[in-house]
Amino acid sequence: MKGGTVQINWHDTKPVLTLDFHPHSGILATGGADYDIKLWLINSGEKLPSVSYHNSLSYHSSAINVLRFSPSGEQIASGADGGELIIWKLHATENSQTWKVLKTLSFHRKDVLDLEWSTDGSFLISGSVDNSCIIWDANKGSVHQILDSHFHYVQGVAWDPLAKYVASLSSDRTCRIYLKKAQTKTKGADKTNYVCQHVISKAENPSDESKSAKNHLFHDETLPSFFRRLAWSPDGSFLLVPAGSYKVSPATETINTAYVFSRKDLSRPALHLPCASKPIVAVRFCPLAFRLRGTNPSGFFKLPHRIVFAVATLDSLNIYDTESVTPIAVWAGLHYAAITDITWSPDAHYLALSSQDGYCTLVEFENDELGSPIYLSEEKKVIGEGDESLVKKPEGMLIEATTENSLAATKAINEENKISVKKPDDMVIDTTPSKSLVAANNEISEAERNKQTEAEKKVIGDDRSRVEKPEDMVIDATTNDSLAADIEISEAERKEKKVMGDDSSTVQKPEDMVIEASANDSLVAANDGKKESPSTVTTPTVNKPTKRRITPMAIDP
Repeated sequence: MKGGTVQINWHDTKPVLTLDFHPHSGILATGGADYDIKLWLINSGEKLPSVSYHNSLSYHSSAINVLRFSPSGEQIASGADGGELIIWKLHATENSQTWKVLKTLSFHRKDVLDLEWSTDGSFLISGSVDNSCIIWDANKGSVHQILDSHFHYVQGVAWDPLAKYVASLSSDRTCRIYLKKAQTKTKGADKTNYVCQHVISKAENPSDESKSAKNHLFHDETLPSFFRRLAWSPDGSFLLVPAGSYKVSPATETINTAYVFSRKDLSRPALHLPCASKPIVAVRFCPLAFRLRGTNPSGFFKLPHRIVFAVATLDSLNIYDTESVTPIAVWAGLHYAAITDITWSPDAHYLALSSQDGYCTLVEFENDELGSPIYLSEEKKVIGEGDESLVKKPEGMLIEATTENSLAATKAINEENKISVKKPDDMVIDTTPSKSLVAANNEISEAERNKQTEAEKKVIGDDRSRVEKPEDMVIDATTNDSLAADIEISEAERKEKKVMGDDSSTVQKPEDMVIEASANDSLVAANDGKKESPSTVTTPTVNKPTKRRITPMAIDP
């Protein structure tokens, strides 16, 4: 594993707000506050991947907040400030390929913050600052359905890969799950619409004696991020939702987390993944599934394969898999402003993330470093609603930090500002075999497992002189008694507030993955939802990195 912050002029040093890999060619597309979409070629390098400019797509008249390639790779959808939403189409010529504007989708009144394609590429869902989601007919270029139940900005949307649900996440502190239903029209033709099935907002505190006391599950509009990008797993088995806020008890400090919703029960979280002290703003799944390693047969996920996913806070990146309780890799201190988006290359060879400081970070994985890839079509049956619960539910159905020590240890990731990668043997929580969790047709030999976990991963760090470094970084994850059974719709929070920002005017240019702290390292200023770019860029002093390991804590189910 190698990588770092690539020192090129991505978007004229203005914030990079979104990025996505082409599903076949692996070309990286980025969008930012310079109103352009830029295409890049990624190549392996000795220290970190290299990037070369390929092409620009210019048509937008405002900052581009989100772009996504269609599943076929023949189209790009891009959303921008002011409600701009454009579909681009790839045109092949004799010597090259050119992207041209195909359709302009007009209905959103304010900034488009997130979008996603349906699995077949026929529809789009978009979320906007106008508090609405819109499902578009991509072939006709028309509005198919408007979902206007949210009371504040819609900052994230996700489309179920099994084509049954769509989901949205808003700064009104609710996540809404919509179920597809066919409605018969008067002329005899059927029209498919989505009906709100769940509104996830509050949960009872399991440690609170008062049964009526309930806590919000998500941050409010004061969260200093334009985006809350949620995602479905590629097999549709679970939904991962960022911007989580959880309290063990009213007296304890809030834990920033991402919630895991099992497909069998989308009405409440099944698990939550505690993270560093900064809120989680984006999640993204690796497009490939991997063979089980058998390192943790007592894990919480009951899947016949491993799924890998990235979780980004405002200033750090964590990589998880469904066989581990703790992250398999953690990066911190990568950028001086908020992380905005994450994307995986189609072959899982690269992971890229963008930031409002105007730069992008690229991580390159060696062949089979994440595991042995498999195709979900190889599974004997498609995972669906009728299956046994895909998330193993111990008593509390929670992975969480519950003690003062574990809360302090969870914060250590952010305070350390180190990039830490665990050794494979650190990932082993319980090596007791469990045939009930590992399908027989997916078992691998002991020799192959040893081969997969043989090489130690490098540790690349960031040493900031003004940060006190703890002796060790520990992520504590322990189960809790229960998560609330009753989910309520939160009261309407109709009063819109400005998104919090940062008044810093100077951003230092990262050097590889080592970044030195500046006098002011908070987020890039944002007034009335508008993104401002840093005015100057300087080269920091590079400090020698120090190796660190994450020590997994015992799980008490």
